[in-house]
Amino acid sequence: MIENPPSFVVRTELHKAAFDNGFRIDAGTDSGWLHYRSTTAPGDIWMAATSKDGPWFLAVGLSAIAAELGTPPVTMPAPATTFAFPTLNELHDALDRTYRLAVSLPDAPLQEFLEKTKSVPRTTEAERLVIQRVGQDIFRQALMKYWNSRCPLTGITDPALLRASHIVPWSECESDAQRLDVHNGLLLSALWDAAFDAGLVSFDDEGRVLRSPHLSPAAAILLAPKPMQVLALTPAHYRNLAHHRSRFRFSDGGRPYESTA
Repeated sequence: MIENPPSFVVRTELHKAAFDNGFRIDAGTDSGWLHYRSTTAPGDIWMAATSKDGPWFLAVGLSAIAAELGTPPVTMPAPATTFAFPTLNELHDALDRTYRLAVSLPDAPLQEFLEKTKSVPRTTEAERLVIQRVGQDIFRQALMKYWNSRCPLTGITDPALLRASHIVPWSECESDAQRLDVHNGLLLSALWDAAFDAGLVSFDDEGRVLRSPHLSPAAAILLAPKPMQVLALTPAHYRNLAHHRSRFRFSDGGRPYESTA
């Protein structure tokens, strides 16, 4: 059972966790759940605890975010899909990811793009290139938030070495919504981005690395994933990756991708 009402210590810790991770609008307390919103990210969250020693609970109002937190929900009376964490550090990590996912929802980059380009003409090729650059900058910022500014394969965090890799290329997307959807992109280090863009690596429907037989032995060594390494991907990623794999079925009779598992 959660504390109801929450003690001073629990309330203080939860308020700090919310404030530190971008949820700074206090929407009150109901049945032991502290309710918060953000001025910069959509969706509501609620938090509670059994005691000052935990466990700590986070309820996430947006189902699209709850589905991507990467941890199983728990069943309990709560305002929304709820997750339990043994420690405050784990709660803080979950709140950080919740905020990053919220500001990177597919509609958020699109709305920013539409606002920034609404008065920009699209008559000439030069004007269209300007709009494309705006979109690609917004897309990169969204991927940096989604992937926590880190290549998930190498751990590289140097911004100059990170690339916003479209899965379905910008020119082949059917709409601006698809071009700016974070599920149509990966944040990769420069070498992995070049290999992915050339079709020399891809990913299967479990997030495992696939390598082309056209990859040289030296490159294969540099592009070897860590044992049991998989990307945390969603069904939307998988749909786009199916398109990526289909683009690189080689016409010279070469074999399709090979699993590194």
